[in-house]
Amino acid sequence: MSDKKGKEKTKKEKGPGFFARVKMLLADERVPKIIGLTFMFASVLLLVAFISYLFNWRADQFIPVGERAINNIGQLGAFVADKFFRNGFGLTSFVLVPVLFLTGVRFLNSNISLPLRSTYQYAFLSLLWFPLAFAFIFSSPSISFPFGGAFGEYLDTRLESYVGWFGTLMLTVFSMLVFLVVRFNINFNIPSFASIKERVKRVQVPEIKVEEETDVQHWEEQIVAENKEAVLTDVVEFETPVTPAKTKEKVKPDLSLEVVETLGETANVVNGMHPEPIDDDLPLDVVETEEEVILPESLKINYDPTLDLPDYKYPPLELLRIYSDEKITIDREELEKNKDQIIQTLRNYAIEISSIKATVGPTVTLYEIVPAAGVRISKIKNLEDDIALSLAALGIRIIAPIPGKGTIGIEVPNVKKEIVSMRSLLASEKFQTTKYDLPIALGKNIANEIFVEDLAKMPHMLVAGATGQGKSVGLNAILISLLYKKHPSQLKFVLIDPKMVELSIFKIIEKHFLAKLPNSEEVIITDTKRVIHTLNALCIEMDDRFALLTKCNARNLKEYNAKFVARRLNPLHGHKFLPYIVLVIDEFADLIMTAGKEIETPIARLAQKARAIGIHLIIATQRPSVNIITGTIKANFPARIAFKVTAKVDSRTILDVGGADQLIGRGDMLLSNGSELTRLQCAFVDTPEVEDVVNYIGKQQSYPDAFQLPEYIDDKEDAGGMLDPNDRDDKFEEAARMIVTTQQGSTSLLQRRLNLGYNRAGRLMDQLEQAGVVGPSQGSKPREVLFHDLMQLEQFLNQHA
Repeated sequence: MSDKKGKEKTKKEKGPGFFARVKMLLADERVPKIIGLTFMFASVLLLVAFISYLFNWRADQFIPVGERAINNIGQLGAFVADKFFRNGFGLTSFVLVPVLFLTGVRFLNSNISLPLRSTYQYAFLSLLWFPLAFAFIFSSPSISFPFGGAFGEYLDTRLESYVGWFGTLMLTVFSMLVFLVVRFNINFNIPSFASIKERVKRVQVPEIKVEEETDVQHWEEQIVAENKEAVLTDVVEFETPVTPAKTKEKVKPDLSLEVVETLGETANVVNGMHPEPIDDDLPLDVVETEEEVILPESLKINYDPTLDLPDYKYPPLELLRIYSDEKITIDREELEKNKDQIIQTLRNYAIEISSIKATVGPTVTLYEIVPAAGVRISKIKNLEDDIALSLAALGIRIIAPIPGKGTIGIEVPNVKKEIVSMRSLLASEKFQTTKYDLPIALGKNIANEIFVEDLAKMPHMLVAGATGQGKSVGLNAILISLLYKKHPSQLKFVLIDPKMVELSIFKIIEKHFLAKLPNSEEVIITDTKRVIHTLNALCIEMDDRFALLTKCNARNLKEYNAKFVARRLNPLHGHKFLPYIVLVIDEFADLIMTAGKEIETPIARLAQKARAIGIHLIIATQRPSVNIITGTIKANFPARIAFKVTAKVDSRTILDVGGADQLIGRGDMLLSNGSELTRLQCAFVDTPEVEDVVNYIGKQQSYPDAFQLPEYIDDKEDAGGMLDPNDRDDKFEEAARMIVTTQQGSTSLLQRRLNLGYNRAGRLMDQLEQAGVVGPSQGSKPREVLFHDLMQLEQFLNQHA
């Protein structure tokens, strides 16, 4: 026993091992800065050495010992440059200079956004292709400068031995063209003689005639209309000083509490909000010829969808409240007390730590500890309940380790919790200047930083939590964020509320932002049968949008709208500006219990495909069980929000991990987006605030009606009913005249000419068959038209009116 104790004592005296010391060294924030400066310094030296080598390469090849090198970096520069040029990659060695410099900048400041990934990719491809090309081009014996270096000469020699001189040339050119096509999607369109002739003709004729006068008039009205912009007012900065912490007792190692300053958020107080500008950098060069619109020079101006409602004003921030207790106050006594309790609890189990610091958030404080060398993380993780008992606090959560850091996090609820107002989020610079397509301000993270995400990239969201834990407030925060950022022409909501009370407040903005089924009186959908029809109508809308995107070679809604805004698409061919559609379902569990597969099937279809064409889903439930949140639903909803739940199994159902059962409620939530798990305090927006915002919007000029979704009729419900002569479609006579005029009994013709959905066009064709206007279906062939002129048809219609 004494020998064993002696060995343990010897190990303690030796201190941490080699790998532990290396790990602690890398955790020091000074080390990345030194590495970054080293990379940048090396890049500058390489650049000077390489440039000097270009002018003195003959002298830099062989330098006798003791003689001074001509290279500006001396013998070292001459040696390194010669190795890179002659024994390496030749002229392509210059690629290494920006790679080293950008890498150094990233080490110095990880918050700077740099295209490192693409830089590394291009550098790697350049080191493969350019040495070969240089060696092939400058392969003459009279040229002794190492343009391609040893690497390029090796590749050139091997290729020429296999495929010969001409084959090497073809492979080199072919590889470059493949890269240009993959990266830049270059075109190889050669204009035909007819197109050249047409261009010459247009140049010679000064006036351009457009057959559709009404269409040109519409474009001109759009251009003449004024586009009023909102004005930003002064910037207000909120800052709270933090005094240094005082250590009560000396502990070795020094465990004085370091409080991280997190209150430096800058907020912009704004009277009006700007709609997000459309990205002009999108590739717009692939468009079918028949889809392009030829306009006079006076009309070549971008289409602006916001001119549909040119006087629309975004709601001002004054409609939202500022809470007096929103500003975070740091209780030094509470922090020190919690720190001492954590250290003492860990010591009771023979666990030593080397440092501890606290980050104060609105409702939770994060204590980051660095365990001493040799301490297993699992030992600390297993003490979660013991630490909660010693602190006498609910909602203790241990993160072991914190992703991206060499520390272990212990989240402890604050005694005094702060309110995160919606106004503080929307007034922030982060939200004001965001370029997201559908920005939503969810709340503040544990470091008191405003959290803004793009719903368009999520692309669908699942919200779950027990009753009364902040789920409905979270939905209101999401909707208010979008109302403050988007114009009515750019966004539409489909609101489904089986509880009938949560979302009814948004009925006021029906003609501005909401979408509904044709001939439907209720815009907030509460009836289960109407919900099924609405979801299937959204599926039809999705298919119609995909057809438009396919027709104009666009990959997603953003590319399609950019082409339409640039007037590259012809409205006469069915093209129109497509707004984003956000489907919100407040109580998903109730729908699944009453309708089951009839609800889950269209939801799954939309979740799998609709992201590309701008339809995004937000479903919420207070019953997070596996029969409600099925595998199909979870697979297509990567973004999930969990408010406090009562059991760990519910947390795993929502997030696939525990933690939601340890939240403290009142808006405390966990957001899982892919592999990241973030704890947030949800923004609080009260019902009177929501009423003020929707009333402000509702009083303004609106569209004549809500956005119309495609019509959907369940074949099972309406079998036989729609063929009653006394209940014909409103467009029956118009469809009959069109069929007789064109002598084509085609359902697709009805869809195109009358702008109908597939189901309604099919019912119209059945009614025309029953009335004797067309014959029975002949498979893929058009039906036979039984009337040969309009006079016979008019007599028939008058007799059967």
